[in-house]
Amino acid sequence: MLDFFEIIRRAMNGPYYPEKDYDLKVVVPKLRQIVKKYDIRFDSKEPVNLSDKLADDVFAAALELCEEVGCYCSDTSRVIKFTREELLEALRDAPSAPVFGEGADRRAMVGRKPDSDIKPWCFVGAGGATCSNTDVYVRLVEGYGRIPLANSVTCPNLKTINGMETVAGSPLEILACIRAIELGRAALRRAQRPGLPIMNSISTAVTDAAKIAGSEFGLRDSDCWLVGFAAEFKVSFQRLNEVAYILARGGQLIGESGPILGGYAGGPESMAVVTTAYHMFSILVLRASVHLTFPLGMRGWNTNQQLMWSQSLSTQAINRNSHMPHMWYTYCAAGPMTEMNLQEIASGMIVGVASGGNIEFGGVGAARNVDHLSPVEPRFATEVANAAAGVTRAEANDMAKRLLAKYESQLLDPPKGTPFQESHDWGSITPCQQYVDLVGKVKDELRGYGLKLP
Repeated sequence: MLDFFEIIRRAMNGPYYPEKDYDLKVVVPKLRQIVKKYDIRFDSKEPVNLSDKLADDVFAAALELCEEVGCYCSDTSRVIKFTREELLEALRDAPSAPVFGEGADRRAMVGRKPDSDIKPWCFVGAGGATCSNTDVYVRLVEGYGRIPLANSVTCPNLKTINGMETVAGSPLEILACIRAIELGRAALRRAQRPGLPIMNSISTAVTDAAKIAGSEFGLRDSDCWLVGFAAEFKVSFQRLNEVAYILARGGQLIGESGPILGGYAGGPESMAVVTTAYHMFSILVLRASVHLTFPLGMRGWNTNQQLMWSQSLSTQAINRNSHMPHMWYTYCAAGPMTEMNLQEIASGMIVGVASGGNIEFGGVGAARNVDHLSPVEPRFATEVANAAAGVTRAEANDMAKRLLAKYESQLLDPPKGTPFQESHDWGSITPCQQYVDLVGKVKDELRGYGLKLP
């Protein structure tokens, strides 16, 4: 596989395009042409793709798209181009079972196939959602560490430090990043899971300087860093600086991408191709050991039928044609301690696992509201995800349709839910009885659909 210095050389010297020309004269027309060539058509009736041939066609389309459009470096206005042979070589050489964590929590994450009965890796927690202060932060992370089926955690974004709001690019950002790592490590020790890997690096970080500086105060090489593309197919020097640092210290990273439905990625058919293409760019440009996808609608969630079908299709395309582990991320519209939120989580976990994904689950949709998250949602997600191992795509499709019928009409006006402080006992970090009963009700509903929850 090409080394990282060659990636940087191409970022400096590749073909020059103004950014809008790359978007509108390179990516958009080529994407439309390729979707038409491979006859990729959206199924408006099914949330789960049931065709192996369609999944393989999407992968072939994504490979051709990567070869044709390359990856755009926004700091140089240059395109990092790859040949088909280089892309295939990267797929061949990508990691197949990266290992994370320490002690009793040291594990290998493996790639899964559609319909697989292999239990998914569960990367759970806040998903970078915002909490108001360090007291909430510590209790949340300790609560995440107590989730028995958690394989790794994603910590919150720390909104304030010493009573001051964190400002990107200021010394407060660096100090908040340092504090976040120190507190996260302490919270996992309190949960009796000191070896559990933190896999979202530092969600408080906006700049490369803050992420790199904060990493020196408690992130381990057995943890993982999260580095993302900008939509669509764009990477900045700040993100490449983070990659350079991670490679030099011997760490591993998750590459992430969140294409936008209705943006340059187009509709659900082309979204599936774009999402699949990011997997290849993630290997080559970001040097990822795992790739995470979270295609989104304009309102910031992905639990409707269109996005679920598109993500199901791309997840199958990736996992049928690549051995590098892939993660599926569900973004919900409804807030915590609502029935709708639990139904959205269940739908996402069942479809993602049946399609071959490992899972990340973090802050719920209403986590745009500070402190609207808790350990209950990720714990529920791990239980549903593990129960979904071995569920076929056809079975998952039926379950998802039944769940969508209950919540899809509410997506444009979802319930806000309840903040952490009001749904949990502050000292013991245990949920109130009302929340326990609500989770039990939804679990009974899922058992009625045939999901074998314990």
